[in-house]
Amino acid sequence: MTTPGEFAEFLPAYLAEVDELLASAQRDLLAVEEAVRRGAAQPRAVRELFRALHTIKGLSAMVDVEPIVSVAHWMEASLRVADQAGGRLPESSVEPLVEGLRAIEQRVRQLGAGKPASPAPANLLERLEALGPQMLEAAPRGPRAVVLDAEAAFASRLAPSEREQLEGGLAGGQRAVRLDFVPSSERAAKGLNINTVRERVAKHGDIVKVLPLSGAAAGGASLAFALLLLTHSEDAALLEAVGGAPATVRSLAVAAPLAPPAAGPASSTPAAGPSPALLPPVSGVPGALGVPGPEDELDEPEVRRGGGLLRVEVSRLDEAMEWLAALVVNRSRLTRAVAALTAAGAPTRELAAILQENGRQLRDLRSAILRLRMVRVGDVLERLPLLVRGLRRTTGKAVRLELDVGDAELDKAVADRLMPALVHLVRNAVDHALELPDERLSAGKPPEGLVRLGCHARSSGQLEITLRDDGRGVDARAVAKAANAPVPESVDGLLDLLCRPGLSTRQEATSTSGRGMGMDIVRRIVVEQLGGELRMETRKSAGTTFTLRVPLTVTLVDAIVFECAGLKYAVAVGTVEELIDVDALKVVRPAGADGLGLVERRGAAVPLVSLERLLERTAPGDADGVRGTKALIVRQRGEPVAFAVDRLLGQQEIVLRPLEDPLVRVAGVAGATDLGDGKPTLVLDLGALGAARVGRRMGAARSGGWAS
Repeated sequence: MTTPGEFAEFLPAYLAEVDELLASAQRDLLAVEEAVRRGAAQPRAVRELFRALHTIKGLSAMVDVEPIVSVAHWMEASLRVADQAGGRLPESSVEPLVEGLRAIEQRVRQLGAGKPASPAPANLLERLEALGPQMLEAAPRGPRAVVLDAEAAFASRLAPSEREQLEGGLAGGQRAVRLDFVPSSERAAKGLNINTVRERVAKHGDIVKVLPLSGAAAGGASLAFALLLLTHSEDAALLEAVGGAPATVRSLAVAAPLAPPAAGPASSTPAAGPSPALLPPVSGVPGALGVPGPEDELDEPEVRRGGGLLRVEVSRLDEAMEWLAALVVNRSRLTRAVAALTAAGAPTRELAAILQENGRQLRDLRSAILRLRMVRVGDVLERLPLLVRGLRRTTGKAVRLELDVGDAELDKAVADRLMPALVHLVRNAVDHALELPDERLSAGKPPEGLVRLGCHARSSGQLEITLRDDGRGVDARAVAKAANAPVPESVDGLLDLLCRPGLSTRQEATSTSGRGMGMDIVRRIVVEQLGGELRMETRKSAGTTFTLRVPLTVTLVDAIVFECAGLKYAVAVGTVEELIDVDALKVVRPAGADGLGLVERRGAAVPLVSLERLLERTAPGDADGVRGTKALIVRQRGEPVAFAVDRLLGQQEIVLRPLEDPLVRVAGVAGATDLGDGKPTLVLDLGALGAARVGRRMGAARSGGWAS
């Protein structure tokens, strides 16, 4: 095998392509496993899995990654047999296929890290090679009650898996139909071609095959396309999807031939022939309308001009974002310069108009670049089902994972940071929260546990993710005992204990948990790195729900700029619920509140915290007072808290630079920015800043000291 350096220029494209193919293969294999459990066939998933591995093998051979070629070859060989057997696999074949995908993924990661791919495990290759005979044994035997019209379905052009898919759909109550589409210049002008028709028809059912038909067609055309599909839709809906007449719909179902009666002495009935599903076309010659020629099969749609996908390295998008960030800072400097000229009496009306237009253009450019960086949450989470499958085997628990993510998107940088946190939460839900099947039955629950992950984008520029299980709930006493701490009185206190580094309720570490790192990692990622929010709700024997709120992007944000104790600070707009005026005469200062005050907000009392005091910039004579004429209200653990500041300076777009160095990282400081004056300005996370103050006070109280 060659070293990675010999194909260095091809390696990035190879890794990106194989990564996408692996994600697709994992989805298809999980669909196949689900069908195996039901005792059903999944011809389409088997064929797509076969195609993905065939492509992986070819790409790996091009860059001479022999271990991946070997594994993919034997997986492809066994799946070819399964495809010819109608898309049915024995249950014993799923695990070797999963291990094969995992082996390929491990070697792809090695190549991505600049290391050579390790040799393929001999034991795995032997198990994969032995799958072929098992696949043959799983092939269906005996005629079906409903079979295909051989002429309408072009039986000689159908692969066994496609024939199995059509007949299986018929047996399952679906309609198997042939829908003929006749292209024309009028339809093309309306945007109707074979590609758009495929998309529209796919909404009505599963397209099994598309075949071009040459010869005289309806409406005087010389070309038509036959779409063979399974559907529950009526003919009228299908015809509307392809633009109406001269399109036609024809059923593919015919009654299965009855067994011939016993032949009598005078009987001259010929012997029964083969099943109609296996018969070749009965009329016409290759090339005649309705009968495709040998080279006419249309397996893949033609790429549309102006469509398709363009793969771009993330580093290039990062570079574009850096240049945009520089433009944003320069615009802030220009805004300050124009304001200075205006204050000096210079005519700046035209310059201000140009500056305003430039601001709109920069926001449009920002939106365009951010859209390029956005990834679908569904794509980010597509490997979680495979994770749950592995946990199901290692824990012996029956688990069902439900994903409800819709079309939500978030920045690639946020997605990369967030994924490890979600992996830890899912692992904890399966390993800690869900009970074994016998325990669930004893508690009156179904034997199969449920883990449900949902998300939706909020109007504040944040993504809300909820992970819910129907397990035993968090045992506060057990957690407190493991932490050697009093039993917490609130859910927030319980969450704080769970997130302590090194805390685990397991006595021994296993391959999935027990090291006391999971929840600590989750909080550090969600709260400290992303500036988000982590909350928990739990009920005994009913389950636990974790709610995560994270920003959609962490680079360019809209911020409120304010002044406090003579310095400028910024805070993300999405984290601020409301801005209020503070009347010092109406602030209530309860006795023993350690500098905290209360202000009225629409009839309700809201805690008022002096940001000046939090930042330890209080003047000696004001140590016990709450200064500031304005306040920003944010949510801290679900409750509103007001932070008093001296004055508000306005709202502007900023470039957020996170503080990555652990020596300068401070709880409550999300990062720094340049407001255009060339000076660094701290960007605060007010909720985390307030929580850190409470934590310091509690720690000082436990040690007998005092902290402000």
